[in-house]
Amino acid sequence: MTISLTDQTVAITGAAKGIGLAIAEAFLEAGAKVLAIDLDAKALAGFKATAPKRIEALSLNVADFAALKTGLAGREIDHLVCAAAVGSGKMGFPFWNLEPADWIGVLDITLMGTVNTVHACLPGLLAGETTRKSVLLLASVAGQIGSQTDPPYSAAKAATINFAQLAAKDFAPYGVRVNAMSPGMVKTSLNRAVFESSKESATMTYEEWAGEKIKRISPLGRWQETEEFGAMAVFLASEYGKNLTGQTLNIDGGQVMHS
Repeated sequence: MTISLTDQTVAITGAAKGIGLAIAEAFLEAGAKVLAIDLDAKALAGFKATAPKRIEALSLNVADFAALKTGLAGREIDHLVCAAAVGSGKMGFPFWNLEPADWIGVLDITLMGTVNTVHACLPGLLAGETTRKSVLLLASVAGQIGSQTDPPYSAAKAATINFAQLAAKDFAPYGVRVNAMSPGMVKTSLNRAVFESSKESATMTYEEWAGEKIKRISPLGRWQETEEFGAMAVFLASEYGKNLTGQTLNIDGGQVMHS
C-alpha cells in the first residue's frame, strides 16, 4: 500500500516536538506540505530547516484565537492535526491536590486551543474541493478512563473526544472527516512531567517508574512510539481513511481495553 499526499497541505499544532513533530515528519514523507504551528519558535526553526521548501512555520499560541485567525487567514487547508497540549504539572490524586485555578491553563491550551484552531481553520477547510479533507484531534486514553493522574488534562481530553464526534457530524455534509486519536504511554516531555510531579520521583528513575507502569496498565507491556501516530495520521488523511469519521482510535497497547 502506497500513500501519497503530494500537493496537499496539512496544518499541525504542537508540531515542534513529540507526537506533533512525528506526525509532521510522516506527512512530509508522504509528500505533503506542512504548516507547522507551535509556540516554540526555536524548535520550529530547527524543523523548518529539514525541508525549507515544504515547511512553513508559524510561532503562535493556540490559546490566542485572534492570532490564529490572522495567521491562518487566506490559506486553503487539506488536513488539520491538533496536537498542542499541556498538563498541569502537578499530581492530581486525589483531585483536591489541585486548586480550581490549576485547571485554567490546561483547559485554555489543551481544550480551547483545539477548539480555537478548528474554528480558525474553518475557512481553509471548507474552501475548494472538500471531500478529500480531514481533521484529526489528539486525545488521550486519560480522557476515556477517568485517569486520576492529572484531572484537568483528563477532562480536557474527554471533551476533545466529544468535540471530535460532534464536529464529525457537522462536517459530514461537506465530506470532511473528523477523528480523534488517543495515545497511551509515549516517551514525551509531557509524560516525563507526569513522573516528575509524582511521589515516586523521589525513590526511582523515570525509566524504572515507566517500566513498572507499563507492566501494570498495558496488556502488551510496551511503550508506544511517536512514529506510530504519524503513520496512523497519514492513513486517516489518505483515501484509505475515506469512510472513517467520528472515531477515536486508541494506540495504547490495549490500555483502555484493560481498564
